[in-house]
Amino acid sequence: MVTGGAGFIGHHLTQRLLADGCKSIVMDAKGGENLLKMEGSKLSRLIKECDTVFHLAAHPDVRLADPRAYEGDVLATLQLLEAARGGDTTLAYTSSSTVYGNASSLPTPESYPLVPISLYGASKMACEGLISAYCHTYGLNSVIYRLANIVGPGCHGVIPEFYQRLRRNPHVLEVLGDGTQLKSYCYVSDCVEALLVGLGSGGIYNVGSEDAISVKKVADIISEEMGVSPSYRFKGDKGEGWPGDVRRSWMSIDKLKGLGWTPKHDSEGAVRQTVRALMDKD
Repeated sequence: MVTGGAGFIGHHLTQRLLADGCKSIVMDAKGGENLLKMEGSKLSRLIKECDTVFHLAAHPDVRLADPRAYEGDVLATLQLLEAARGGDTTLAYTSSSTVYGNASSLPTPESYPLVPISLYGASKMACEGLISAYCHTYGLNSVIYRLANIVGPGCHGVIPEFYQRLRRNPHVLEVLGDGTQLKSYCYVSDCVEALLVGLGSGGIYNVGSEDAISVKKVADIISEEMGVSPSYRFKGDKGEGWPGDVRRSWMSIDKLKGLGWTPKHDSEGAVRQTVRALMDKD
């Protein structure tokens, strides 16, 4: 089962599972609404037919400041855990690098304390806590993946936003923050491979690239690929793009590499591939 299977990562994961000959059940709705609306006994029957549930359904926007915005994500995760209780299904949950907040240790290992500074990160940490409690209390099998910025065909976020702005006006580009924010970008095919490699191992794994680049560098790459030379207008308080924006996010991926996974793209390559996909689509 893939919750959020019609979303960006979920779509790519589902296509890979089907290509590998797996029978897949896809559930998708904004904020996990299908999970919340489904009768618990029916959901439990569906889950127990599955070897693995990839739980990707969640609100995708990290920038929301409404304290209730991510409530459905937490409740949907609880509904899923309760339905999985007592079975042998493995739950694979996609958390986020935002759970670390402004980590002082870069690249950040999985053992680093979780101090999220965004409501999105807090909701991911809450879901991780529920999963951990169910594993220890009821013997549920799980694996948690903390994802960096996953990019590629169909992604949302800074790359398509910059691309569309430059299409409208190739001379000026507004950049949230001061451009020095450091982020790690992982191409979606590398992410999907990581999700599959980690299955059966249990535990928590960071998923990202082996480097990080600035937001200004992302803008430079997109401009170069599009053949434009805009001037940048930086906007934001304290260098942040929005309240809760993590200024430096770069995770250690050594733990997952120990299982045999290595990303094929670095951050710059992931960004370039994504821009080229956008250009090909146009």
